[in-house]
Amino acid sequence: MALTPSVTSWTRLEPRCREADMRTTLAARIFDPLWLLARQWQMGEFQGEDVGTPVLTRVRARSALLSRCYLGEMPEHPTTSGAPYDPRVMPLEVMVERQPARAASAAEPRSLRLRVEAGLHFFRMLELQAPSRNYRAAFIARFALQPLIPQAPELADEESARFVLTMTGRAIDGGRLADACRTGASTIALDPALRIVAEDRAKVELAATRWLSWYDSLFSEPAAPDVDAWMPERMEYAMTVAARLSEEMGGEKPLTAAEFYDGHVDWSSFDLDYHANLGTAADRTVNAIVETTVPAPVTFRGTPAPRHWEFEDARIEYGLLPVGPNDLAQMLMIQYAGSYGNDWFVVPLTLPVGSVTCVDSLVVTDSFGVRTLLRPIGDAALPTPHWRMFQLAFRRRAGEVGRPGAEANLLFLPPALGRSLEGAAIEDVLFMRDEMANLAWAIERSIENAVEIASPRVDSSTALSAGPGPDDVPPSAGLESARYLLSTTVPANWIPLLPVQVAATDNPGTIVSRLKRGAVLQPDGSRHVYPALGRVLNPGGSLLLFDEEVPREGIHVTRHYQMARWIDGSTWLWVAHRKQVGRGEGSSGLQFDRLETQKPAGGGP
Repeated sequence: MALTPSVTSWTRLEPRCREADMRTTLAARIFDPLWLLARQWQMGEFQGEDVGTPVLTRVRARSALLSRCYLGEMPEHPTTSGAPYDPRVMPLEVMVERQPARAASAAEPRSLRLRVEAGLHFFRMLELQAPSRNYRAAFIARFALQPLIPQAPELADEESARFVLTMTGRAIDGGRLADACRTGASTIALDPALRIVAEDRAKVELAATRWLSWYDSLFSEPAAPDVDAWMPERMEYAMTVAARLSEEMGGEKPLTAAEFYDGHVDWSSFDLDYHANLGTAADRTVNAIVETTVPAPVTFRGTPAPRHWEFEDARIEYGLLPVGPNDLAQMLMIQYAGSYGNDWFVVPLTLPVGSVTCVDSLVVTDSFGVRTLLRPIGDAALPTPHWRMFQLAFRRRAGEVGRPGAEANLLFLPPALGRSLEGAAIEDVLFMRDEMANLAWAIERSIENAVEIASPRVDSSTALSAGPGPDDVPPSAGLESARYLLSTTVPANWIPLLPVQVAATDNPGTIVSRLKRGAVLQPDGSRHVYPALGRVLNPGGSLLLFDEEVPREGIHVTRHYQMARWIDGSTWLWVAHRKQVGRGEGSSGLQFDRLETQKPAGGGP
């Protein structure tokens, strides 16, 4: 069957521009002028201000690098100068946090793995010099790892004991080799026990010199035992750094961080301490800065659009944020973002890391050619400000009254690390209050063993046990069926902190309360004492903690290996303490004058 053909037709619409005049299109006619007027009123375009837009700024400033550093708590009347410090060479965290990482002598049972690995690295460096003979056996016989003290607490765990048993007499001790190299590399080459031939002595001497330089720079450690920023009585760090901005009186800017323990230092960690004087009069590190730049407006998501034809970013709507009657900070943020968001400008200023800067003048030129001198917030010529930002407060000393105030024109850019690698805790100590025993305890949960690994300190023979109470003795039982206990036992890793009265160091006539480190005496008559074994509780002398440093919530102190890179590409490795909030109060179960029931000899009830 044939299909009937159809006729299809359509109408085609084509736009044509018949006139050359485009004024109608450019007029941008709208059909809702009321919305446009409301929009202009909302953006404040009906408010007339005879001001221009900033187009040019000129900044004159003085900047000085930190040149002095004092580790530890600054005394009330300091008479000593700080040690030289260059923030371009070393991060401030390394300067402050570093603790001894290696053994003080070859006889000390510490850092055995490091000493053995360092000895193997010496052999690799010696082989790069291509000596004519192999001196490995001679060096092992001369500087072999010697037997250590078997009763040392660092060797109590099985892993350390196996390592010492395997390496004693078979591996070279890097600590002994380093002590010999410090007397002179030529001494190693001429040592008769090594029997180094004449043509290889220069090669051995070069390898020993380079190896000693590598070994001494591997860890960053305090220059001397008494140069330490860690305060055991506070369980935190303290430091003071200084830079000089002018030759006038008060030109030195000493900055003190009295409580530093979380591993990250920032400008807010410091306060200006004009009582201190670190002796920066001879330091010449002031640099004059003059920069002319174009200010840039501050932008963020949801900022108000400066033109009524432009809509804001809909991804953030500050008007829809839920705000309660007491959310003052959030309401201020919304007010700033909605009304004054496009009134802020940024002026870039390049400053070196570790500098203290004072802006002498900031002149802004607007689009009308008017120049305006802007004064810093807090200047004496301005009214009293209601807020401040990035200003350093003055440190208040003991006995001072009144508001400490702040420096109006000073910017501190600390030489702080952005990020560092932190190893697992090699020592873990938990401090807590025990109200039942009326004591404070330091619980050594783990200590560093001889191979630089955390060894749990657990003693099953002294398990935590409060023992039976007085009510456990049956009323019908006589005294012949009970045993008198002078006191119950506590675990060996629970170190008591006993309250004592001592004279204040800053005021000898004042008596203060401290927590003194003690030891647990076993009540079995053996007179055996369980002392503290870790480095946190053994700072080298008697430990006297401030009473307020062990609050009801307790504190948690750990030691870690840290590694980071600095701005010059150098690698830094050090050991640091960390302090955090504890786990609250606890109970050791320590009780005195107890009666314990004894079971009959036949095993009956």
